[in-house]
Amino acid sequence: MIPENNQENNQEQKHVRRVRYKGTNPISYKDKYKELQPEKYSDTVAKVIQKGSTPAGMHRSICVKEILEFLQITPGQIGLDATLGYGGHTLEMLKCLNSKGHLYSLDVDPIELPRTQERLEKLGYGPEILTIKHLNFSQIDQVALQSGPLNFLMADLGVSSMQIDNPERGFSFKNEGPLDLRLNPNRGHSAADRLKTISLYELEGMLVENADEPNAAAIARSITSQIKKGIDISTTTQLQEIIKETLKYIPGSNSKEALKKTCQRCFQALRIDVNREFEVLYEFLEKLPDTLAKGGRVAILSFHSGEDRLVKKSFKRFFSEGIYSEIAEGPIRPSAQECNTNGRARSAKLRWAIKA
Repeated sequence: MIPENNQENNQEQKHVRRVRYKGTNPISYKDKYKELQPEKYSDTVAKVIQKGSTPAGMHRSICVKEILEFLQITPGQIGLDATLGYGGHTLEMLKCLNSKGHLYSLDVDPIELPRTQERLEKLGYGPEILTIKHLNFSQIDQVALQSGPLNFLMADLGVSSMQIDNPERGFSFKNEGPLDLRLNPNRGHSAADRLKTISLYELEGMLVENADEPNAAAIARSITSQIKKGIDISTTTQLQEIIKETLKYIPGSNSKEALKKTCQRCFQALRIDVNREFEVLYEFLEKLPDTLAKGGRVAILSFHSGEDRLVKKSFKRFFSEGIYSEIAEGPIRPSAQECNTNGRARSAKLRWAIKA
């Protein structure tokens, strides 16, 4: 007879077979366990990237070559990556420092920040060369108190792919998930909560200002009508269904693409609103010159016309006041090759400035 405690041990040690990987590119996020473990399944990840896609749980940094060429980082300098994300830009800047100087990196996302920090530490980039802070980039003045004047700084204003792809974060309409959209889910109100109290005209204005949505009035009416009936719009699928019903007048041949683009714009508008992205960016741009050393260089990568306008106006104003000695004449766009291999690069615009 087997003693009871040995029976328990045998049960604990019983091997549980992993669920079969569903094809070369599974649809469900949770089924993509190989993509979510790139260090273990590098071959699978390489195949996904080769096809021009971004593996689940990863982010492919954009305009790396162009950013590094402008920043001209040399060993011994002090710099800041204002938007750490997956750490792609941070890693390349650390390589330029060659273990001399220091790099600060910020991120507001409490879920992805520790994961990125762990990855970078495993690559040998610890606190002696890299300081990571859980801060919004609008708080760069706090960083400058510790770092002193910065020789270089970059900010990638886009949402990271691993945030978009994870249905639990609610950033995308492609998968069922909570309608959240917060970069920091521990603070503020979710998109679902925001919709509960928003007025018709406020929502219409948000869709126009944050996303240039041509169907803003009709969609705002549909959403607020549901809310008035006591129906909570708490999931990504619920919001998508309302948009789909609103656009049902569009001819069949065009309806699928129109629905996709409208959903993208509506989710973008809500994300910008709940994270106060324009207000935060304005605050960052106002504080930016005071954090830079003389001759300090800043590169900002934007993905939305509203963001780009704010960056452009700020750079031009400070240039006219003599605070910046040089600014980009126009936006730098990713190469055709990069856009072909990474579709998420197509809307990117890079602008730069140099402190006088």
